[in-house]
Amino acid sequence: MLYDIRHITRFDYGGNVKFARCNLRLKPIDWPGQSLEEYALTVEPVGRLSPARAEAGLANVTRLVIDTPVRSLTIESRSRMRVDRLVPVASPDDPTLAEVAALARASRDLSAASPANYLFPSPLIPLDHAIAAYCAPDLDPARGALEAGIALARRIQDDFTFDATATLVDTPPHEAFLKRKGVCQDFAQIMITGLRAAGLPAAYASGYIRTIPPAGQPRLVGADATHAWVLLWCGPVHGWVGLDPTNGIWMAGDHIVMAVGRDYAEIAPVDGVVLGSQAQNMAVSVDVAPLANAEG
Repeated sequence: MLYDIRHITRFDYGGNVKFARCNLRLKPIDWPGQSLEEYALTVEPVGRLSPARAEAGLANVTRLVIDTPVRSLTIESRSRMRVDRLVPVASPDDPTLAEVAALARASRDLSAASPANYLFPSPLIPLDHAIAAYCAPDLDPARGALEAGIALARRIQDDFTFDATATLVDTPPHEAFLKRKGVCQDFAQIMITGLRAAGLPAAYASGYIRTIPPAGQPRLVGADATHAWVLLWCGPVHGWVGLDPTNGIWMAGDHIVMAVGRDYAEIAPVDGVVLGSQAQNMAVSVDVAPLANAEG
């Protein structure tokens, strides 16, 4: 399936901003099951763009510098992605969670995608005993990795309520867990907390899901915005497998990976420093449109 993706971020400032230096992670990465075919990034009214190195996580980073006073700023990225990713199927031959944990600990992979990088707590996803205890019933070490992963994702989807007003971008996982409410970021962080507490490599995935569902299927929660879900490393044969606890589904043909990290701080779509004396307002819109006449 081919998708056209349009991601617009608009900032309106209370006063002139004289200087800004930002990191943009808006160009989707190449990842198993997807490939980037076209990409364009524009900034209005002003801004200098240059490539930058990803200091952490798996991301395509562009540096934006603004040194002319502005009162508003619009950042627009357009991508055309080809996605060919099957729905995973759990099998009795899958490695167990105990085997996955042992393989990850023994990994000598030094790349950013190494499972060893995602075994431990991170600044925004600390160890939490209450969340670990909640997740533990689905994470029996003798259970198959894929079966356990989707079971936990579906239980979180059943037990938690999607409520965009319940949390903020910096709400810690424990607070969202106590409320049993939140957004995709919260549900992903809760699931990652439980997986890492069980000794399993779990990563935070940022990206998109299809805006308009296929005929006869329900609209996925998280459309029209950036989405977040979980990647669980399931051994060298399966590799990283995506699990979406917001919708209780696998990552498959409706998901597009933009970046992967230990937590949101490593792969935020836009971050940086802005020099100004007054407040700002940010609005984000995302459209992920399948191309009806595209082959595949």
